[in-house]
Amino acid sequence: MPKMKAYETFDLYLADQPPKNKAIIKALRAFVKRTAPKLEESVKWGNGCWVNGKAPVAYVYSDKGFVQFGFFRGAALEDKKGLLEGKGQYVRHIKVRAVSDIDRTAFAALLRQAAR
Repeated sequence: MPKMKAYETFDLYLADQPPKNKAIIKALRAFVKRTAPKLEESVKWGNGCWVNGKAPVAYVYSDKGFVQFGFFRGAALEDKKGLLEGKGQYVRHIKVRAVSDIDRTAFAALLRQAAR
């Protein structure tokens, strides 16, 4: 298994992503700043994250062909539109394949719940 890359800052994480995913991550980054401005950017487990104090709230994971916009306590969120994927005990994510896939209303409802 390849070793996970380490990044000191969210900017360095972002700079290392493929162009298509970089555009999606930039859009999600701006969205999070507008929607939950008290969350701080961080890098955890090799991925861009947003934290509340030391508690991780949301993350982006760059994969081939999409970006996961995920929530560390996603299993506990009310997901009225059924956007969240995942079967783990806690984490859930949304696969974002294009900037236009960002449903600002639905994503904001999830992010605000997660940030509480």
